[in-house]
Amino acid sequence: MSDMCDATGLRGYFKAYADVQFEFEPASGTIWGYMNQRGNPCFNLGLLKDLRAFGGDLTANSGHVEFEGSMHKAHYYVAGSRVPGVYNLGGDLGLFLLLIRSRDRDALAHYAKLCVDNIHARVQNYFCPNLTTISLVQGDALGGGFETALSSDVLVAEESAVMGLPEILFNLFPGMGAYSLLSRRIGMRATEELILSGKLLSASKLHEMGVVDVLAKEGQGEAAVQDWIAKNARRRSGFQAVMRVRQQVNPVTREELDAVVDTWVDCALRLEDRDLRMMSRVVRAQMERMEAAAGRSAPAPEAAPVAGVAMAAG
Repeated sequence: MSDMCDATGLRGYFKAYADVQFEFEPASGTIWGYMNQRGNPCFNLGLLKDLRAFGGDLTANSGHVEFEGSMHKAHYYVAGSRVPGVYNLGGDLGLFLLLIRSRDRDALAHYAKLCVDNIHARVQNYFCPNLTTISLVQGDALGGGFETALSSDVLVAEESAVMGLPEILFNLFPGMGAYSLLSRRIGMRATEELILSGKLLSASKLHEMGVVDVLAKEGQGEAAVQDWIAKNARRRSGFQAVMRVRQQVNPVTREELDAVVDTWVDCALRLEDRDLRMMSRVVRAQMERMEAAAGRSAPAPEAAPVAGVAMAAG
């Protein structure tokens, strides 16, 4: 076994924000980022701004991070979550409701553009040509959470993970990259069928479809990422070049993402009262789920079902 493999897993914290913390593994040059929101595990404004700030620093430092007093080159950036059973539930529906009801188009567009700031930066590997991005999904990735998972070069998911785009249930669609990213993996027809069905799919099914790249056993997601990195270490340069060619041949441009966002804002502002009532029910379901999960930290009744009640928008 190589020295890199021997040392894999030895890492420490190097930067922390309110809702996301970062660790660095110097042996493999891997950044491990973990979302860990207080309350509803969605993309609140604070999390979006913190992720953008970290990504901006990574770009400014040409893919290097400061760890234990010196600068280290990052070869991989893994995006995961420390919220039990949840990767991310997507857009901040409570904020959506407030902005839609107040007809605040500018604020709604600002939120959406901030989401796209993060998606586009990750699709572009933070403008660091030697950086590989990896999504580690352990739990539910819904709406914008699924979009974020799709924005990486490699998508690793545990078998129990559930992903989907349920926005159609309240007459909306996922507007922060889902169509662009999914259609490049599975084609336009399959993408539209998935978006319009609102179905939540297992990681196993998505692996069969070619959406999930690596399917990991329950609880073995981090080990699967480390194994993938170790196995691909010798061909890292070639893999990264192929990822760049992917963008050259079939680019996801900022102009495309912004145009879709404008359509999403228009659609959101056309929602009727019945649609907003459904969105409100989803918000309540999300909060009840998280309250139940918090209660289960002590002896409690049986766990509620994972999928079907915690839906999100992107």
